[in-house]
Parts: sequence; C-alpha cells; structure tokens
Amino acid sequence: MHTQHVLDRAYGFVPNHVLKRACASRLIYALQSSAVNFSQHQPSQDDPHARIPAHVSGVNALTVDKFEGRYLLSGGADSSIAIWDLEAQTTVTEAGQIHLPLTAVNKTSEEHKLGITQIQFYPFDSLAFLTSSYDHTLKLYSSETLAPSASFDLDSVVYHMALSPIASHLLVACATQHPNVRLVDLRSGANTHSLAGHAGAVLSTAWSPVHEHMLVSGATDGSVRFWDVRRSVGELGVLDLEDSVGVLGTSTSFSHNAIRGQAHRGPVNGLVWTEDGRHLVTCGHDQRIRVWNTDTGANTLANFGPMVKNSVLAPCIPVLPPVQNLQPGADVMFYPNEREILAYELFDGKLIRRLRRSQSHAPIQPGTAKGLHNAKDRITSLAWRPHDVEMYSAQADGSIVAWKPRTEEDAELDEEEEQEREEREEGKKRKRGVLDEIYQGLTKKQVTFGNMGP
Repeated sequence: MHTQHVLDRAYGFVPNHVLKRACASRLIYALQSSAVNFSQHQPSQDDPHARIPAHVSGVNALTVDKFEGRYLLSGGADSSIAIWDLEAQTTVTEAGQIHLPLTAVNKTSEEHKLGITQIQFYPFDSLAFLTSSYDHTLKLYSSETLAPSASFDLDSVVYHMALSPIASHLLVACATQHPNVRLVDLRSGANTHSLAGHAGAVLSTAWSPVHEHMLVSGATDGSVRFWDVRRSVGELGVLDLEDSVGVLGTSTSFSHNAIRGQAHRGPVNGLVWTEDGRHLVTCGHDQRIRVWNTDTGANTLANFGPMVKNSVLAPCIPVLPPVQNLQPGADVMFYPNEREILAYELFDGKLIRRLRRSQSHAPIQPGTAKGLHNAKDRITSLAWRPHDVEMYSAQADGSIVAWKPRTEEDAELDEEEEQEREEREEGKKRKRGVLDEIYQGLTKKQVTFGNMGP
C-alpha cells in the first residue's frame, strides 16, 4: 500500500498531502518503545551498568512544548521537575544510550514535598510553565531557571489543571477536592470564581479547542458538565450515558433535564477533546471510555471492549495524534491502560495494538530506592510530540519511555544487518580456526633428523 502511494504520487495521481498523510499514518501504527533511557545523571563508575531513572520517586506528569516540539517537561511524585532537550545528542554509557536533563530541580521548595499532578507549558510561550500539586498549590515557573514566579494556594488537593489552547483570557481551570471547578486568572493573580454543580471532588478539566469560553469538567459523582465561564450561572448542561440521541436530535444546547445525569457509573478522571471540538472523549472508573457528540451531547455508543482499566483518582488522559497525520475519519486514540498502552480506532472502539515497553529498558536503581513508593510499572501520563510522530509515557517506577516508529522495513534492515554481522563473525572464526590449525600443526609436528651418514 505504501509503495502504491509513492507510485501514485510519482505519476501525479494523488497530491503531496495524501502521500504525506499515508506515510504519517503508517508510522503512527508502527510505534514501539525506544531503547533510549532518560536519566537524571550518568551511572557511577562503581556501577556503570546501572540505569538511573528520570525521577527517583516516580514520574506523575509529562508535556512537550507545542511550538518547537523539542522540550519535554516532567514532574515527579516527590515534586521534582526536569526539562529535557529531545534534540540533544544522547550519551552513550555501558548501560546504553541515555538522555540527560537540560535542567532539573530535586524539590521545588521545602514545603512543597508532595507530588506534582499536572504540568503544562504556558499557552502562548514555552518560556514559562505551570504545575498543580497534591500540596494544594498551582505554581507558575520560568522554563529557563525552573524557579517559581507565582504560587496560588487553593486549600485542597489539585488533581488536574487546564489552560485553553486558543483563549486570551489566561484562566486556569483547576480540578480540586472541592466539588467546584476553581478558576485562577494569571493576569490578575486572583482566584476569580468557582463553578458549582458537581456533587463530589472534581478530577479533570479541559477547555474547548474552538470556543474560548467553553470548559468541561468531570468529577467523582460520575458527571461531566459543560460550562460557559462568561455566564453567572455558568453551566451549559450535563452528559447522560443513557442519551444516544442528544437534545431532541438538535444542536442547540445540552440537556438541562439530566441534572443528575451521569456520563460514567463512577469517578471521571479523563477528558480530551478532538481537534475540531466536535467530539469529547471521557474516561471513568466504570472501566469505560465514551465518545460524545459535543453539538448535541449524545453518547456515540463507541464500545472499546473489556480490556479498559481505570482505578486511580489521578488523571487518566488519552492522547489523540494530530488528525492531519491520519486518514479522514480514522482518528486514533492511545490510552494509558496501567502497564500498557492500548491503541484504538476512536469512533468505533476497535483495538488496533497493545504497546508494551521492553523490560530490558526498565530502570535499575543502585542500592535502596528511597521514596519509591510504587514499584509497579504503571503508566501515569502520555504526551505527544508536536511536528513529529513520537509519543512519551511517564511511569510510576521513575522512568520516561519514548515511543518511536519501527516499520517492517526497519525490522528487515535490522535483521539483515544482524545477519551480515553474524556472517562476518562466522567468517572471522573460520579464518581464525584455520590459522590455529596451521599453527598447532607446525608446533606439534615432531621434527626428525635423518641419518646423514659418515
């Protein structure tokens, strides 16, 4: 199929963007874990084979800057922060190739000892970023110095925070232990107001990618609510899992009748919009992923099967690769399913692949791993690299895994190279064997002296 696309492009049967889309789509389907490790520092001379993790106590959150697609930010379970240059040359050690951080801080402050829950670059400038934390704070940092420039105390655990990708209002929507969505205005530095409606702790928030004042939130009460932050009564409506038609089949508004409506039969800790804003993906503790039509609020009834796992209050947010890299209507979703990543076709729920990292690249920590409270290899966060076909996952064991394409052709080339190497080695062994035989024949051969006579 790939060869056919190339031929069609060569003969002018298809435009360039069709070939580009076909190639990118093929690469997305070929993602697998890379051999490169992320490490805070190089292994010591005492144990050169040790693989030191990116964050000793586990990685809770990841994000990649959307401007250059070059810088990766990671937040640790002990509040440590690191920034990585994805284009920097890797360091070759006896433990393998490793990425070393551009800058890192072990703990952001003495009183900030609890883990980071979310980390994001500033919407319009990667020179600053924000973090939310279990220690009740939202903080703004300089990307160059990793020093905090502002801190907001929200008086409760901040499970998640979101910034609009398009708005100029610079409101940060915070999901906290309180049943209200908290809005922090970065311009004025004030905790402006709250959006009331949920009956339990709010676990996730997400701004619309097309309407700058529209926000969605999910909570432990199983509800997903839409808000217009300009309105005094901000709620637009509630999603209802039983509703597969929408509001009278129209696109006028969301249902207000479903005041007690549930999107999931359990806490909702994952929300993500499609790029065009026409669909919303929600994830809940009922082990379900649902896709909703955002014009009508209708449940599309996409069924993702029985493999879905979701049981923690921490964010569980899928990644949707850019649609320009995929065939029209064939959107793909990568879902962090505890110890593996499940790749689905978004609109019909078909399972495409199960991605698991190679265990040979898991971090091995020297000595006792103080503070490593979760030894399981659980995936805590996913991040897509803009302008490229690469994905990164944060792991509870402290590692960061890069997922890069490896096509069948790549595998065949690797096999050919390995075969050639083995043949060269075999040839050398044969030559060495022949030389050894000649040498041994010469050294072991008994030398006799003939009778030379009188």
